[in-house]
This record gives sequence, C-alpha cells and structure tokens, in this order.
Amino acid sequence: MMRFSEMVLPGHPDKFCDQVAEAIVARCEAFDPEAYCQVEVGAWCDQVWVSGGFALRAGEDIPVQAIVQEVAAQVGYRNPAGDLRSFQVMDHACRYPEDPLQWSRKVNDQAICVGWAGYDRLTRFHTPEHFLAHSLREALWMAIQGGDLVGQGPDGKLLVLLAEEGKSWRLEQVLVTLQQDPGLDYLVFIHRLEAVLRRAYEATRRADPRWSASWEEVALSLNPNGPLLDAGPEGDNGQTGRKLAMDFYGPRIGQGGGALSGKHFTHIDRIGSYAAREAAVQAVQSGARECRVQVAYAPNCPEPLEVSFEIEGGGRPLPRGFFNHEALRGHFRQIKIQEGWAHGTHFWDPSAIWNL
Repeated sequence: MMRFSEMVLPGHPDKFCDQVAEAIVARCEAFDPEAYCQVEVGAWCDQVWVSGGFALRAGEDIPVQAIVQEVAAQVGYRNPAGDLRSFQVMDHACRYPEDPLQWSRKVNDQAICVGWAGYDRLTRFHTPEHFLAHSLREALWMAIQGGDLVGQGPDGKLLVLLAEEGKSWRLEQVLVTLQQDPGLDYLVFIHRLEAVLRRAYEATRRADPRWSASWEEVALSLNPNGPLLDAGPEGDNGQTGRKLAMDFYGPRIGQGGGALSGKHFTHIDRIGSYAAREAAVQAVQSGARECRVQVAYAPNCPEPLEVSFEIEGGGRPLPRGFFNHEALRGHFRQIKIQEGWAHGTHFWDPSAIWNL
C-alpha cells in the first residue's frame, strides 16, 4: 500500500500566519490566564492582516505590530540585502471590553474533535509516513538554524512516499523544495540538502529496522523547478488554518471540524482535539493496535454530546468524564505550563498534537 504525507517549514507563509496567531494567543495568556482570544492572520508580500479579537480581564492591550515583527525575526525572514524583513501590519483585531470568562470558561461553540493514534512509540503513535515527514522537517529546520543549511530557507516544503509492506516500510521517494540563498551555487546547495536528508533518514533506520530501504534506493527530487529565490509571503499568500492535515495526522487520517492555531487554549476545538489525541494514545499504550476517538460538543454544555471510541485490538477507552470541559481545563493547563505555552515558545508547531 502506498502512503504519503507532507510538511512545510516555519517560513512557509501559511505557517508564518499560524505562528503569528499563536504568538498573539500566547501574549494574551501571559497577561491573563483566562483570556479570550480568537484571531486570524493573512500575509502577502510585505503586508500582514490581523482580524478577530481578544478580551483580557486586566484591560491590557496587545502590541500586535510588534508581535508580527518578532515572529518574522524568529522565523528568519530577510530582504535581499540580508536585513530582517519588516511588514506593514493592518491590525483589525477587536479589543473586547467584556469579561473574557463568559467565553473562556465554557464551551462557547459546537465542535467535532477527532483524535487518532496507532503503531508505537517509535513513530510517536503516528502513521509512519507522517512520522517521517515530521522527522525530515525537524532535520531540515535544525540544519537551517545551525548546520549545513545555515542561510537557506526559511520557506520550504517536503513530501514523502513509501510503501507499507506488512510490518516494514520501504521509502520510495522524497521531494523537497527549499528556499535558496542566491549567493550559493545551486549544485553545492543540492549536495548539502541531500546530505541533511540522508543523515536524518539513516538515523531513523538505525532507530527502527522496519524502515527497509537504504538511502541509495530512494528517489530524490530536490528543488525540481530550479533555485527557489522568491519565497515566503513574497512568493505566495498565507492564511491561518490552511495546513490542518499537517497539524493533525496527515491525509490518511480524517480530522475534526476546527482549526487549532489562533484560538485561546481552552477553546473547545483546541482542547477537545488534544483530549481526543491523548485518549487515543493511552488506548494504544494499553494494548490497542489503533484507536480513533470522536467527541461532539454543543454550546453551553460542558459534557460532550457523544464520545466514540473505535479500537482495534485490546486497549482501554478513557471514561466519558475525561472529556468534560471543566476537567479538561485543569488537566491541560498543567501541560501548557510544563511545556512553556505561557511564554509563547511553541510558535512553529502550534498543534501540540505531535508531542502528545
């Protein structure tokens, strides 16, 4: 069976927008742990649009323009002269004078939340194709931050194709398009890019013998259109929430109805999705081969309308009470504090589903 999945780097314009939205959420929560925030971000060329709104009990304002520039600098957007890019920011986010608790302490929208887990810890309970796409993305970004690819990017995307043959996986093809420094020779750039991918894949094979193909057997397509020079928002428009398959489980697994980025931490789309993923992982850890969890919520109802577990093999489902919104607020707030959400450290992978 052929399997495939894809990823984008933090400098992709859609992911840039996700990160800006997440940074606004994080700044709101730094001022007020009970803040309400729901924002959307769009980007094109040197312009960024922010809409939606937020409410803070302390009445503080959020420096949206400064946050956009901070994220752009963290991602590494630079102009042709090598200086950090600056953006014109159209800040249309509403500052609501109302008490945020009327939104942030209850289920204030309907939602269908889906969680999935399978395989084992060596794939982080994701499908092998989605795991490998994540792993190669991490390797590319690390090499851009401080390795063989310093000065390249930050925009880029990759796609992997593999054949799942029983309990082994044969990697067939890797496609990468990565933004290139125009001052670096194209063939030198391709050689460095290939070396980073090879080391990452070989490390994956050493950790898990189910990856059967050697690197020499893998077909590579590296910047097949030639050097990619105009990238980021200069090369394509960006919008929050357009990479949901990547944020969740890849194209093989269906997802719920809500996006994750740009919503306050206890928004039901977000916290319900985290809960469904944790429940699925726990089912696999307790003996299931695969588990899919679906949870439906209605406005003003802390209890879910329905919870569905589809479990292959053994494994134990979590009780219905685990999905109570009030219970989830306390459970996941501790995870948020432990992982640094209040300090906005999870800019580039806002879903957190990858880490659960």
